[in-house]
Formats: sequence, C-alpha cells, structure tokens
Amino acid sequence: MSGEEKVVCVTGGSGYVASWLIKFLLQRGYSVKATVRCPNDIKKNAHLLALDGAQERLSLFKADLLEEGSFDAAVEECVGVFHTASPVSFSVTDPQAELIDPAVKGTLNVLRSCNKVPSLKRVVITSSMAAVAFNGKPLGPDVIMDETWFSDPDFCENLKLWYMVSKTLAEKAAWEYAKENGIDMITMNPGLVIGPLLQPTLNASMELVLKFINGSESTTYRLVDVRDVANAHIYAYENPSASGRYCLVGEVVHSSEALQMLHKLYPHLNLPYKECGDEKAGIIKYKVSKERAERLGVKYRAVEISLKDTVESLKEKNLLSF
Repeated sequence: MSGEEKVVCVTGGSGYVASWLIKFLLQRGYSVKATVRCPNDIKKNAHLLALDGAQERLSLFKADLLEEGSFDAAVEECVGVFHTASPVSFSVTDPQAELIDPAVKGTLNVLRSCNKVPSLKRVVITSSMAAVAFNGKPLGPDVIMDETWFSDPDFCENLKLWYMVSKTLAEKAAWEYAKENGIDMITMNPGLVIGPLLQPTLNASMELVLKFINGSESTTYRLVDVRDVANAHIYAYENPSASGRYCLVGEVVHSSEALQMLHKLYPHLNLPYKECGDEKAGIIKYKVSKERAERLGVKYRAVEISLKDTVESLKEKNLLSF
C-alpha cells in the first residue's frame, strides 16, 4: 500500500484506546483522520498532536454520535474505519439518553457514513466484554467464555447494568446493518482496559482501577492492556482472514489478587491489604478464550506489567498520590 492508500479514520480520537490506536497507526505509516467533539480544544487534543507523525499525517474532524451524517467528512476516501467512540459510564441518571442512544445511534451513524465510501475495505468496531459476559449463565472454574456468548439485554436491564445494555444493543445493531449492507466488519470485545494513559484526564476504566487500588471494590475483573487492545484492532484490520468477534482478555483476576500484585510491586506504599486466601470461597473464577485473538497475532502482556505501568502513569499525571 502506498501512503495515500493508507488513510484510515478513528472515531472518538481523544479516548483511552483510540489515542494508543492512533499512535500505533501513525507509527505504521497510516494517515489518520480522527473524530473528536472539539477539534479546537487544545488541552484535550494536545497529546494526539504531539504524537510522532501527527503533524504530517493526523487531521482532526468534529463529529457528534447523535448527529446524522456528521462522520461523512472524516470517513470519506478512507480504506479503513476504527469506531471506538461510545460513552463509558457506570452511574447514569438517564440510561437511554446518556448511554444507549449515543452507543446504538452513534454506531449506526458511523456505519451509514461508511456505506457511502466505495474505497472502504473494512470497519473495526470497539465493542466490549460487556456485550459478551452478562447473560445469566453460571460461572465457574470449568467455564470458558468465548465469542459465541452474547450478553442478554433483558437480563442486564433487570440488574440495571446500563453500560452492558448499551454495548450489547450497539453491537447487535451493527452486525445487522453490516450484514444488510455488505460491510466487512469486525468487533473487538476487550475486558477492563488498563495500562498507561496518553490522554491527560481520568477515564471510566481508570476510575475502576483507582477503586481497587484503594480497596473499595471487591470483584472479578477481565483485564487487558490498552496497548494490546490497540494492536489487536490493527491486526484485525490488516489480516485478510480476520472476521467476526474477538474477545480481548489477558487474564481474569480478582481485585484482591490485583492488590497482592501491587503490594509486591510497591511494598513501601500504604495500600489496603486483603487476604486472598480467606476470600477464595467468594471469588468466582472462570476463563475467557484467547484462541481467536492469539490466532490474530495478539500477545498479551503480563498483568503485573500492565498494573505497574498503570500506576506509574497515574502518578506521572498526578491522578494518583501515594
């Protein structure tokens, strides 16, 4: 591919995963058209404009998930589109307006823009394990979650898991639209994304990490490094045989186990201590299949490395003080 043929679009460009995705795409020689809410917001976009290759090959476009046709200009003449833009929040007052509409309508808006572009080869959508894991099936050590699993919107709604509802409905709507319109589409389904931040502000997954660092959260996480997620998106776009959905989970870890790892990494820090052994009865362990992702070329970083890099990054950005 020549330089001109490698123009791609990344929606939600200033986000956590998108920022790393743009960094890696620029490193690989792509020209990137990134959509953001406010292209003139220097503070929010400075980290993107500072990336290697950004001055020559990155352009920012204004787009709104709920505005029909607002992605047209960014998607025009692209060979690939990475749709990462979707609100992430775990406490909302109006789930329909704050999460479900932007996720579902936004995804369809992006796909409609894609459908107008003859040069487009493939669309890679950032879905989530939120659209995979929540269906009421019992979990245990012998259970392996995989890409055939879909979260059940009714089950999620009953439990008021609104983010899970939004991601599930958005992914289902995307598959339906792609099928009807002959769009070559792939979805990536990462777990809780951790690792260093490029953007200056705290995002929703980092807020969860802070909760288990301060001991206020006791639950099981499906963890994956942001750099592995960004790379996986690119592999999915570049590999002609890639298709369907890809679960992206490096390891399933209980918050008490993550805290123990942090104790070993930072023995001098005053971290809350939770005895893992005593809690074993309450820890639900299961696995998430790595088979499809590994076939794509994904090599997961060790959780300890991701946790250390997360903490160092939060400290460096003054988002965490010990």
